[in-house]
Amino acid sequence: MAKAGRGAVFFDRDGVLNEDRGYVHRIEDFRWIEGAPEAIRLVNAAGLLAIVATNQSGVARGLYGEADVEALHAWMARELEAHGARIDAFYSCPYHEGGTVARYVAIDHPDRKPNPGMILRAMADFGVDPKKSLLVGDRASDLEAGARAGVAVRLFAGGSLERFVGELLAARADDRRQLPGLPGN
Repeated sequence: MAKAGRGAVFFDRDGVLNEDRGYVHRIEDFRWIEGAPEAIRLVNAAGLLAIVATNQSGVARGLYGEADVEALHAWMARELEAHGARIDAFYSCPYHEGGTVARYVAIDHPDRKPNPGMILRAMADFGVDPKKSLLVGDRASDLEAGARAGVAVRLFAGGSLERFVGELLAARADDRRQLPGLPGN
């Protein structure tokens, strides 16, 4: 693993970056949360990695395939690029204990939030310093996964993601060493 040093903002997908409309996997069903592309651009401008960590149990349930998830993420990346923003990596977990597709049925898979597997893997892949990182989620399972990975967590309850992230980054600028909410702040 590369020497840890860079910070990241980990985003849940459904309910944070896009409206949670139930098993979103098609472009025509996707709707950005207000200010989501702008929020990603703020993270990029702050020199932080922007990483998505998303449970996608629809794959295990047979509602769509991993290729559908990858195609939607590729489309999201193109859309963000048009807004001058980028996601540095997408991590998704297709496993669920209640699935109907045998290869994706897993009880307590390490990647399925609230487990921290996706976040830990991203930190290893990118040399992320957890003390300089944050997870933004809309569910308790997101926040638990972030906390178990050792990163600060924030609950996004709706509204403008740009405003929400902007406030977090402004607080970070007051203390360049850490994001708000970490021990020592």
